[in-house]
Amino acid sequence: MPGVHIVTDSSSDLTADDLGEFDVEVVPLTVRFGSEEFTDGLDLTVTEFYSRMAASDELPQTACPSPGAFEAAFLRANDAGADAVVCLNISSDLSNTLQSAQTASEAVADQIPVHVVDSRSVSSGLGTLVLEAARVARAAADVDTVLAKVRSLVPRTHVIAALNTLENLKKGGRIGGARAMLGSMLSIKPVIDITGGEVEESGKPRTRKRAMHMLYERMLEAGSIDHVAVMHGGAHDIGEFLDLISAKFPRESLRLGQLGAIIGTHGGAEIIGVSWLAGT
Repeated sequence: MPGVHIVTDSSSDLTADDLGEFDVEVVPLTVRFGSEEFTDGLDLTVTEFYSRMAASDELPQTACPSPGAFEAAFLRANDAGADAVVCLNISSDLSNTLQSAQTASEAVADQIPVHVVDSRSVSSGLGTLVLEAARVARAAADVDTVLAKVRSLVPRTHVIAALNTLENLKKGGRIGGARAMLGSMLSIKPVIDITGGEVEESGKPRTRKRAMHMLYERMLEAGSIDHVAVMHGGAHDIGEFLDLISAKFPRESLRLGQLGAIIGTHGGAEIIGVSWLAGT
């Protein structure tokens, strides 16, 4: 099929229902529990992941896709008659996935033009960028139009999250600018901000309920926002959060989903995350 094809990675946490009829290929990362390796989203479901993590004494590990995996995706787009590929990936400060995609793009440069874009985001923030790129591409836009749209949305994309613990971020080395919270991490329910592509401290509430209120306050402080998505990592109280924000952000207006293994590995279970696009 001619036109611009969109490729992303599985940290976008997009489901088949999210993608619908869009022409998007998701290249999976891998997840390891000890000597067992799983392909994210293919042979390890979200429910299975959180069950395994709860039963494991060791933190699972994640690995970015190989350049070969991206190369195969790009060549499939070429075989389908695509004019170009736009590949949107997890923030380069959080993963080497972007580097793998760039290596692959160079390998296929004589067959199809591939434009690799650093989303500076993750999970539903990245997912929203992918969906918006796919909408523009479906309207038969050329690659410059798709890229212009994506690049205009990257600085407008916000991602915040309430964690149940900082332990996973600490062990996984993804603590970033939230390092200052480590000294008190056992007595707080940290709120982090991943806007801009790095993990930053956003609040140190001492209770889960206060953390949820803090997320809602951040949403209200943001002013005019759209494309709001709420994601969670098996959070038992997600209904409570949805009720909290429902007056301003009713459930039917949200994209609601589960955080997959990639984010769950580094953020831990019970995360509640929110992303949105800031108004212009």
